[in-house]
Amino acid sequence: MRVVFAGTPDTALPSLRAIADSSHDLIAVVTRPDARQGRGRTLHPSPVKEAALELGLPVLTPEHPRDEDFQAELRALAPDVCAVVAYGALLPPSALEIPVHGWINLHFSLLPAWRGAAPVQHAILAGDEITGASTFLIERGLDTGPVFGTMTERIQPRDTSGSLLGRLAEGGAELLVATLDAIAQGSVSGVPQAQDGVSHAPKMEAADAQVRWADPTFAVDRRVRACTPAPGAWTTFRDSRLGIGPVEPVGEAGMAPGELAVSKREVLVGTGSGAVRLGMVRPVGKKEMPAADWARGVRIEHGERLQ
Repeated sequence: MRVVFAGTPDTALPSLRAIADSSHDLIAVVTRPDARQGRGRTLHPSPVKEAALELGLPVLTPEHPRDEDFQAELRALAPDVCAVVAYGALLPPSALEIPVHGWINLHFSLLPAWRGAAPVQHAILAGDEITGASTFLIERGLDTGPVFGTMTERIQPRDTSGSLLGRLAEGGAELLVATLDAIAQGSVSGVPQAQDGVSHAPKMEAADAQVRWADPTFAVDRRVRACTPAPGAWTTFRDSRLGIGPVEPVGEAGMAPGELAVSKREVLVGTGSGAVRLGMVRPVGKKEMPAADWARGVRIEHGERLQ
């Protein structure tokens, strides 16, 4: 089949490369426009755009897929199907109608669970033991279309959203190509999603990533892992933000929520049901460092707390 691929971040790269290596004809790539990054606010292409140019593929970067010029370009390409992984923009009905077999999305959850922008983060935050990926036909609703195939993945006790998403991106790439193969062969049809078990996974904002030290230890641990690497868990110390990397639950410690206990080699923080050991931290304007090094530098006083 003639395939147009749509995606933007690193997460989409395994699928892009898998389709390029498949029997299908990858004819073009759609991605978000170059974005300003860093202190200099210079324009940078998306990871998918960089990879597509290395593969010698035409790249379309519409401001929005509803743009008439973009849709005209897409019609001229005459794709049989468009494959989508984390593209980052809603597709209007006029664009959905262009490819013969529609737009097939790879979503990193077992639909209908965790529909939305941050399924992996919410699965970890909720304490799910099993997650996975689904391929489905994009319709007007948010992640509501009929499902073609799924894969499952166990969430490991120390998984962050980054480590889990990395595994799902690799396994999901195989699922996406298998789905395209089956569509080409006419051996698969989408199955409507169940009405039960629907849950939603909106984008995790910075406010969602603030550690709530009064929560039980397991909830503190889940929140930090869910927000690693993005949007990045954080707390405050002496009225300044302090980035928090994955923590280690240590059980009962007789400490108040947010209370700090510092020794030569470790920093413990009280929670609502025990304590956690800090790993890496990032003070404002500085590089990430071990918590013990940070504590020596700031000279924590008795009774000080993280908020």
